[in-house]
Amino acid sequence: MSVKVTFLGTGTSQGVPLIGCQCDVCLSKDPMDNRLRSSIHIQTETESIVVDTGPDFRQQMLRSGITNLDAVLFTHGHKDHTAGFDDIRAFNFIQQRDMEVYADERVDHILRKDFDYVFAEVTYPGVPRANIHIINDDPFFIGNTFITPVKTLHYKLPVYGFRIEDFTYITDANFISEEEIEKIKGSRVVVLNALRREKHISHFNLEEALVMADKIGAETTYFTHISHQLGRHEEVSSELPGGIRLAHDQLVISV
Repeated sequence: MSVKVTFLGTGTSQGVPLIGCQCDVCLSKDPMDNRLRSSIHIQTETESIVVDTGPDFRQQMLRSGITNLDAVLFTHGHKDHTAGFDDIRAFNFIQQRDMEVYADERVDHILRKDFDYVFAEVTYPGVPRANIHIINDDPFFIGNTFITPVKTLHYKLPVYGFRIEDFTYITDANFISEEEIEKIKGSRVVVLNALRREKHISHFNLEEALVMADKIGAETTYFTHISHQLGRHEEVSSELPGGIRLAHDQLVISV
């Protein structure tokens, strides 16, 4: 099964540029230095899936021209990955059906708290409609698409990455156990977060992401969830070894 991946956003929780920042990255005229909050769209032969609905979800759907969406898959419940959930209602209207949502119990709790009007016993017309499927460490299907969860840690918070065929997506992590790394190995393309150059309490920095990429050994590794502190896209890209690349918004790859 072929997999087409579109990077809808590759930035950190505040995006790039940051509001009010006057650094070289935030003032850059290079479009590759403009990063919405991290999210991807996965198109298999049979399913259209978005991973995470951050604050930029609406803009990302419009920018990438996505008019059909079968499911939303959540990595974790932080606002930069869930805040745009309300905008699934556009797909409810277009497709005339509830959105299938796949999330663990933590994310389910957050969605039901933050978007309580969606799940109320009595709802008003026009609210989003969603069917939540609770996921855990076990592999599962979205339609005909087989997905293997990969559990990582974002400091102390469990965060799921996902493997589909020969593609694995990991965001917001600073620890992956040996057992989970084995689930990733064999992927032709891997995406890892690489926040900045300095160490961080809950994200891989550039050096740590490079070490993890080497350990996994994919043909190609892309870095995402990038802050302005990492540096200019062009400059950082020139420093990376073969097989390692910085992702950028609207990058499309086929695996």
